[in-house]
Amino acid sequence: MKSMNTITLNNGVTMPQLGFGVFQVSTEDTYDAVTEALRVGYRSIDTATAYRNEEPVGRAVADSPVPRDEVFVTTKLWNSDQGYDEALRAFDASAGRLGLDRVDLYLVHWPAPKQDRYVDSWRALGKLYADGRVRAIGVSNFQPAHLERIVEATGEVPAVNQVELHPRLQQAELRAFHARHGIATEAWSPLAQGALLSEQVITDIADKHGRTPAQVVLRWHLQLGNVVIPKSVTPSRIAENFALFDFELDADDMGRIEGLDRGERTGPDPDAFG
Repeated sequence: MKSMNTITLNNGVTMPQLGFGVFQVSTEDTYDAVTEALRVGYRSIDTATAYRNEEPVGRAVADSPVPRDEVFVTTKLWNSDQGYDEALRAFDASAGRLGLDRVDLYLVHWPAPKQDRYVDSWRALGKLYADGRVRAIGVSNFQPAHLERIVEATGEVPAVNQVELHPRLQQAELRAFHARHGIATEAWSPLAQGALLSEQVITDIADKHGRTPAQVVLRWHLQLGNVVIPKSVTPSRIAENFALFDFELDADDMGRIEGLDRGERTGPDPDAFG
């Protein structure tokens, strides 16, 4: 199934709304998982320096029959590489591991506010973008105050903010901030690391539509307008997570899922981490 939604970023670049994430996928499993994802129809792959699997991602993209210009590759700057010169060197290293002359999206992975270097890192990403080495730049795990600071300092608005987001952490205020400023919302941990798959509301909606709980949650993300990047190493699950474009949740479904919001994180607090 090749059909999927795309979004247009604030610089005009088109990005698939559904991508394939490789967080917590081992180096040994990454090549086969990405190869299978591309075979199924995914056209966006999300990795990071910290995941230690950029190299097999790059090999899988290179070896795939899918043309390179049809695959949207994202990677990220790790906290230990924050700073202007450091970020430029880190990008060179990531591009080398990926085997790419140009990356589609490069993100500052965390604001790491205690280091207080994310503004300099963001300036470095601006240079990479100006030099044509990345097609779009963005951030990950940034709160509104972090976003306001980098925009005020540089005049450059991120194309994307990738944050933890799922029905138990819906980030309504942050999504509204993004909408006001033209920033795309991308969800990591879209299934709350599997915690939602036995949630009664989700299983009831899944039964109603003849779908799996994971498909219901991922479809919820798409209908909210989020970019979403589920991960799996199981071929059947990779295919299942892609089969989202031939059904739709109704207003009652969306309202019931909205009622699950508890402000619960599965990952670190961006104001304290790093």
